[in-house]
Amino acid sequence: MPDWNPALYLHFAPQRTRPAAELLARVPLVSVREVVDLGCGPGNSTALLAQRYASARVLGLDSSGAMVERARALVPQAVFRHQDLRAWLDATEQGAGSEPAPELIFANATLQWVDGHERLLPRLFASLAPGGVLAVQMPDNLHEPAHRLMRELARLPRFAPHLADAPSARTPLLAPDAYYDLLAAPSARAVEVDVWRTTYLHSMESPDAIVQWFLATGLRPFVAALPAALQGDFVDAYRARIADACPARADGRHLLAFPRLFILAKRMP
Repeated sequence: MPDWNPALYLHFAPQRTRPAAELLARVPLVSVREVVDLGCGPGNSTALLAQRYASARVLGLDSSGAMVERARALVPQAVFRHQDLRAWLDATEQGAGSEPAPELIFANATLQWVDGHERLLPRLFASLAPGGVLAVQMPDNLHEPAHRLMRELARLPRFAPHLADAPSARTPLLAPDAYYDLLAAPSARAVEVDVWRTTYLHSMESPDAIVQWFLATGLRPFVAALPAALQGDFVDAYRARIADACPARADGRHLLAFPRLFILAKRMP
């Protein structure tokens, strides 16, 4: 699959950064020494972390080289690494590095691309320093029209031969109470677990703007898997369906409903 496009992703930077800011506002840590931003993307979430914890070492990790390059330019005071989340976690658990355990692990709009949450979330939580916090935000929108339409189009005869695997690129989330149980179990050694869900209604100027939003994220696996001759047809068909699913409102703009799941868990001191 082609690398991520930081410029396209940041075209909607205020909307994409808002959940990260609201998640960070709920983190109870006043000061920390080590922060890890998992799936830091182009650095918009890392910038928030570096601003709040100015004296901390902030490490941003991302599997996209293009995203890491953009993040380095945006947040020069942070440390960035082109590294897969699982590779970092494996190295941390094996003690392969000399880095101290982080007091804050922050994962904004990242873990929905990683499977095996039943094991992944407890592993991340166990990687925290005593008294540390795991802060997670994930899009919870696979059942929204925007994603249902992708899957419906992928089943059409002209597209289906190329898109059998595309819908599985995103990991279906567990129920919110399942995440609570994973981290609140006595074996997890959590002091506090907080799980909540928020639906944002993003005001978009046109159906095409909604398509551009998803071309930077959810549509990537679908478009990338198609032959070049079919990519434009798929996007055009998707745009037409989005126009029906997200009609103009009273002011002529279009609302994109976007549910997100938030998780905060604090480890025992």
